[in-house]
Amino acid sequence: MYHRILVPIDGSKTSDRALREALKLANSDTHLRLIYVLEEMYLLDAEGYAYIDYATLQQAVRQTGERALAQAAEQAKKAGATAETALLETGGEHIPGVIGREAKQWLADLIVIGTHGRSGLNRLLLGSVAEGVVRAATVPVLLVRSE
Repeated sequence: MYHRILVPIDGSKTSDRALREALKLANSDTHLRLIYVLEEMYLLDAEGYAYIDYATLQQAVRQTGERALAQAAEQAKKAGATAETALLETGGEHIPGVIGREAKQWLADLIVIGTHGRSGLNRLLLGSVAEGVVRAATVPVLLVRSE
């Protein structure tokens, strides 16, 4: 039914669960694109931040994304699925917009994304990437709740 499934991952148990759901939907004709979006970090130029090595911090975040993608690709391979990976940068854009744009450019039939199910103050402070993806996407979105 779906031939091109985009799966944003973040290395969490929830995104692992979303990947498992995407693999259930996949067949021999399905291509998966696993993406990890690197969010830009802005550090205030204030006392206490002068000792932070920003380049090292950015490299650590990049390595975390690469590791998460490698683990997800290995999981897809074990399931017999065809998967490609991409590490994307936001370039100042919000993560949901990056995911929606990638789905459109890659011609995805479906986006499968985990949702942490935050509510109340946590949702207000942290936001909901999954909700933003639903709003930005031009293709169907399957939300997979955390366990």
